[in-house]
Parts: sequence; C-alpha cells; structure tokens
Amino acid sequence: MSSANTEVKWQMISDGHYCLSGRLEHDTVSTFWRQREEWVPQQLAVTLDLSALERVDSAGMVMLLHLCQYIEQSGGQLTLCKMPEQLSTLLRLSHVDSLFAANIA
Repeated sequence: MSSANTEVKWQMISDGHYCLSGRLEHDTVSTFWRQREEWVPQQLAVTLDLSALERVDSAGMVMLLHLCQYIEQSGGQLTLCKMPEQLSTLLRLSHVDSLFAANIA
C-alpha cells in the first residue's frame, strides 16, 4: 500500500467547513497531529466532515477527542458531521460517545 493511500488529508471546503479524508489510524495519527499548527483552523466555529475517512481506529478516535479539546481550549467549537458508522461503533464500544455528544451533528 502506498503512502498516498494511507495519508490523512485536511481540506477546507468553505469558511469554517473542513473535510478529513484518508486513514485516521495508528500509523498516520502521530505525524498528522504533530503538524496540527499547519491545519487546525483559527475560526471559532469549525465543522468537520468525516464522510471521506476510509478507516478510523482507536488512535484516530483519540486524536479527534484531542482535536475537540484543542479547539475548545482556544475558545472555539468543533462539530463533527457525517461520521462513519465504524467510528460511531468505536465510540459506543469504548464508552466515550458521551465525550463527543456535544460535538456530533
């Protein structure tokens, strides 16, 4: 599998609306998170479309939790939309769905 297929991509759709695509998993999360200053938006209201994610594992789930906290600590609000069923199931099985409740549209 090439790195292009496993890369996580952050794309601005419109002002305050972004799309996350690729594979948000153990092998991609640490590098992606270290580069967050390049991609975390400065807007107070951010909507993140997750429909283009190919795969999300527990490391990706934790990164999304940290992203919510990171944006909220800056005075912003992150809304996650079009969440893949795989991630919804992972949140329920991990008993952390309540931590994301205010962030899911």
